[in-house]
Amino acid sequence: MMENGVVQELQIERSSSLGLVGNVYRGVICRVLPGMQSAFVEVGLQRAAFLHAGDVIECGVSEGQRPIQEVLHEGQSVMVQVIKEPIGTKGARLTTQISIAGRFLVYLPQQDHIGVSQRIELETERESLKARLLGLLPEQHKGGYIIRTMSETATDDELRADIDYLTKTWKHIQEKSVTVPERTLIFQDLNLPMRVLRDVMCENTEVVRVDSSETYQKLIDFANLYAITALDKLAHYQGERPLFDLYNIEQEIEKAMSRKVELKSGGYLIFDQTEALTTVDVNTGSFVSGKNLSDTIFKTNLEAAQSIARQLRLRNLGGIIIIDFIDMDEDTQREAVLEELKKEVARDRARTGVNGFTPLGLVEMTRKRTRESLAHILCEPCSCCQGRGELKTAQTVCYEILRELLREARQFNARELRVLAAPKVIDMLSDEESQSLANLSDFIAKPISLQVETSYGQESFDIILM
Repeated sequence: MMENGVVQELQIERSSSLGLVGNVYRGVICRVLPGMQSAFVEVGLQRAAFLHAGDVIECGVSEGQRPIQEVLHEGQSVMVQVIKEPIGTKGARLTTQISIAGRFLVYLPQQDHIGVSQRIELETERESLKARLLGLLPEQHKGGYIIRTMSETATDDELRADIDYLTKTWKHIQEKSVTVPERTLIFQDLNLPMRVLRDVMCENTEVVRVDSSETYQKLIDFANLYAITALDKLAHYQGERPLFDLYNIEQEIEKAMSRKVELKSGGYLIFDQTEALTTVDVNTGSFVSGKNLSDTIFKTNLEAAQSIARQLRLRNLGGIIIIDFIDMDEDTQREAVLEELKKEVARDRARTGVNGFTPLGLVEMTRKRTRESLAHILCEPCSCCQGRGELKTAQTVCYEILRELLREARQFNARELRVLAAPKVIDMLSDEESQSLANLSDFIAKPISLQVETSYGQESFDIILM
């Protein structure tokens, strides 16, 4: 997704691993944990999925509602929906409160209230949309709705078509849920191109370019049925240059993989992603064009706030985010930087919250995480360092080898010991550590030979008993 010629958001879905959020399964409870008020459910995925009491219709934290162990038991069959993709070592997050997304409405078949998107802020407009929807619902209609932001510009016919589509989909889910076996997919959400038309495209969208004729035709068919206003904005790209090259998207993906992000002013950001949180460090770098030091710092922090908001969307970073802006002495400057950050993240479709500066001068914020970050989708831990980002030095590996040689010599009665290791390690054993190797050979009274293995990583080695 591009705004003002700059890539703001990147979503990736591969046919071999389609997104799971929105999918409805017939699952089976495999374990109930009363201490955590949660349960694990097998739905046919690699790992058991997680179901919290707050996401079970009959459970809840308010008085009078039952604890999870009274509602669910092992072996029980249950219809569940994925609300969060599996992330890292954690399984998918589930709910028994099914919701089906349409273009203008989200249908909540097991509830009876009507809610309005938080992005529609005017109370009069919220009430007007509620009244309008109630007037369109047929008599004896069951279920609740959430009115999406795009409903503001929808016609009555479009809303009726959405209601019809959603009720038919729910009827299909109910019928299928009775016939399918346990651990089976009942309903799969739309694929990424169609979800873009349904969820991302709005009245401000200028054009949706598609470079695949097959996908383009499918989107035309989908738009004719469910999003007639999208037809005029769909464009089939048939240029010579690849679509991503035309808009420098490949370059942006490469930058989004990098730990360091350069700012136009000369400053830079450092992103560090861990299991629990993401930290962002702001540095002035070579930027010195302010009137004084305070002005330079302020300008760098303002630019950093804009860049951080964009990078969070582009990298799809979620959870807790800690930002270490450069220290500012004036409260007015701190407030201005905070306001700039809030303004930029307000454009994010993911739910975000900026908590302001802590006593240590750090900014705490959160961003809703529903799927893996860009780095986790496109990358895997380095086979040499296992994701640490650092390698043991050749000298450290040499001493590990010497200790292992001593262990092997005491445990086995070999005629000779041969060391297989990376070129750099063998070079060090032959040169700087040759005396240590000779002393060990004399101590164990056995010859030690060295062999270079070019395919070995710096930390890898083997000792062969001859």
